[in-house]
Amino acid sequence: MSGVQDQLEIKFRLSDGSDIGPKSFPAAASVTYLKESIISQWPKEKENGPRTVKDVKLISAGRILENNRTVGECRSPLCDIPGGVTTMHVVVQPPPLEKEKKVINDPKQNKCVCVIL
Repeated sequence: MSGVQDQLEIKFRLSDGSDIGPKSFPAAASVTYLKESIISQWPKEKENGPRTVKDVKLISAGRILENNRTVGECRSPLCDIPGGVTTMHVVVQPPPLEKEKKVINDPKQNKCVCVIL
């Protein structure tokens, strides 16, 4: 019986309403492992897919999951339904644009201008 409890069925809901999964994960799996799984299974036809684990935020039961936690630690009481599938929401943070980085580092922007009337 404990072997069944150590596995969780999880599906990942993307922002457009489509899903990845469901797939079975051990309760000892880290949130980082889940994110790596999402990146490897990301639909090729979708634009702006995540490139790294840092680009992905997972939300379960209204909480953003931390990378260093395990799935078992993040489990909500609703996940204890036998045979139930847990839905986690996936939020992808787009990488900053190169143009924005240049504007921030532009020394002209940091000048102070005073006008005396």
